[in-house]
Amino acid sequence: MAAAPALKPDPDIRERSYRIGCIGAGMIMAECHLAAYAHAGFQVAAIASRTRDHAEAVAKRWSIPRVHDTPEALIDDPDVEIIDLAFPPDQQPELIRKALSAPHVKAVLVQKPLALSLDEAIALRDEAIHAGKPVSINQNMRYDQSMRVLKQLIDAGVLGDIVFAEIDMHAIPHWQGFLAEYDRLTLSNMSVHHLDALRFLFGDPLEITSLTRKDPRTTFDHSDGIVVSTLKFPSDVMAVSVEDVWSGPRGDDDYQDDQHIAWRVDGTDGVAKGKIGWPTGVASTLTYASRTATKGKWETPHWETMWFPHAFAGVMEQLQYALSTGEPPVLSIADNVKTMALVEAAYRSIDEKRTVALSEFDLRGPSGASRP
Repeated sequence: MAAAPALKPDPDIRERSYRIGCIGAGMIMAECHLAAYAHAGFQVAAIASRTRDHAEAVAKRWSIPRVHDTPEALIDDPDVEIIDLAFPPDQQPELIRKALSAPHVKAVLVQKPLALSLDEAIALRDEAIHAGKPVSINQNMRYDQSMRVLKQLIDAGVLGDIVFAEIDMHAIPHWQGFLAEYDRLTLSNMSVHHLDALRFLFGDPLEITSLTRKDPRTTFDHSDGIVVSTLKFPSDVMAVSVEDVWSGPRGDDDYQDDQHIAWRVDGTDGVAKGKIGWPTGVASTLTYASRTATKGKWETPHWETMWFPHAFAGVMEQLQYALSTGEPPVLSIADNVKTMALVEAAYRSIDEKRTVALSEFDLRGPSGASRP
């Protein structure tokens, strides 16, 4: 009989000795990274952004001792050991490469998507391996408290053999202005959270089928707005990921907001379900029932921490811990290339109107070219 494990919604902070240099001073850095780092007691040595005034305002707010005029100047700062990069994906590769070439920089943390193409992601992976420096990608949904507890329940066998899973997003993101210049939107910037979380829970899928339509609210041109993806895993788990960035009418009327991200996992012995705290600014939730562990009764563990910002501490901690032990980071660039391949497969599915097998992508070669 599977017993419920001792649930840990947040990871231990095992390492905090490395000096961090932050590149970027937008919302994700100012409201999430730096809030989490202050809470965890991490050392932030310097910050830079595209405009010094913006960086200075964030530095003052979080008591960061040094502001650099440019991201390049921050990377050259010999006091910085980890580069924490929060820049648009078309600008990340050049800065990653500069950081990899800086002798004093020991590791790099970057945003998702890692790059704008799978080929570029594979090239960056291989360059990081050649440089001998760990690069991590900020797939922070793996550190959402409900996702962590769900993974613990699955691994302990509390739900039995998993049959079906779904992540269902009906929420309106604030699209960053730079996305208007790209030809890809929702899969690369929203679905990437959910597709990576499904990989975290169930391993690498065999295939994906994706459909899309444009979002009538998004004013700039885009190829993928609302997206529905179905995945099949080697264990026979079927999963559905829905990203509805329309989420009902909005305007000057009295329409009552019901934005949410919900998830559910069904197994042969039980069910777990919950909601992600973003975009409502509350803690994520999880409730579960198991024939074996709870005798069929529903139980709801509670925690005070939230996905935004507290999950970002786990992301930076796992990179610092990897540096201190010499082990690969949990959120390694090599692992993230597989998430990038899954996103690429979803775009291919949309373009070619078919189910796409992940085996169509050869991730070992220097170019990551598709197999015939």
